[in-house]
Amino acid sequence: MRRASAIEKEAKEINTIEDLTGIFESLASTQVAKVKNKVELSTDFFKLLWKRYSSIRIDPKTRITNRQLADADAKQAYIIISAEAGLSGEIDQRLIETMLQSYNPDTTDIIVLGSHGANQLSQRNVHYVRFFKVPESDHYIDVSPVIDAILPYSKTIVYFEEYVSLSVQNIRSIDLVSSMRDMSEGAEEDIMTAYNTIFEPSLDEIADQMEITMMKLALSQTILESSLAQAASRFNAMAVAKKRAGELIDDYMLEFHRAKRSESDRQMREVMISLKKKRQRLGAKR
Repeated sequence: MRRASAIEKEAKEINTIEDLTGIFESLASTQVAKVKNKVELSTDFFKLLWKRYSSIRIDPKTRITNRQLADADAKQAYIIISAEAGLSGEIDQRLIETMLQSYNPDTTDIIVLGSHGANQLSQRNVHYVRFFKVPESDHYIDVSPVIDAILPYSKTIVYFEEYVSLSVQNIRSIDLVSSMRDMSEGAEEDIMTAYNTIFEPSLDEIADQMEITMMKLALSQTILESSLAQAASRFNAMAVAKKRAGELIDDYMLEFHRAKRSESDRQMREVMISLKKKRQRLGAKR
């Protein structure tokens, strides 16, 4: 059996880990609340802007989402929104595994947001063509470089982590342009055409610019949603780690008390043996 002093030292180290995980758990909880508020505001703004966006048509039967894309033979792009390296939980691994189920390197290029996702792909020897750091969600999210990178592709699929609840986060994928096209079908807004509205510099240029703007908003929304899911995943990971640390401390304290009792019993036996030998020596002298 190990010495009680060694067990006590290890128990103190585990106790320090429990305190640290408690701090990280609290930070993750704060981040969840902050990002969730941003997601809700962004969603409301997206819906408001979409009503105006979906009302603009070049003619009554043509939405601006019917813009000309790249050649049909062009590759498609997968955008993966992961976390930056650090306390990311296990959700990024699920994200990569889900994406790889449908990935074909002959027809698809991968664009990665977040160093943790890039590292996960490198470990699997999966090639990606572009890498971007995840924009800080506490500030304005500029996704212009990402949008510029995907414009040459015929199709863009975004894989991201969706927040369902604090304990549940799912992996979701969307076709960035097709999802916008689908959304436009149900819009109940007055039609705005060149016949009843003045467009400067031109209707086509405004339509193109709004198309890019809406793509930026849609991608920014997925980044916020992914950040929320990652914060929730970190919270869960820290909660599990804190619980496990508490269980380990209980085990260590039980082992510590057993070791202390064993040491006390051993010391008592040594004292009794010493007294017995002393009595035997005194009896021999008589």
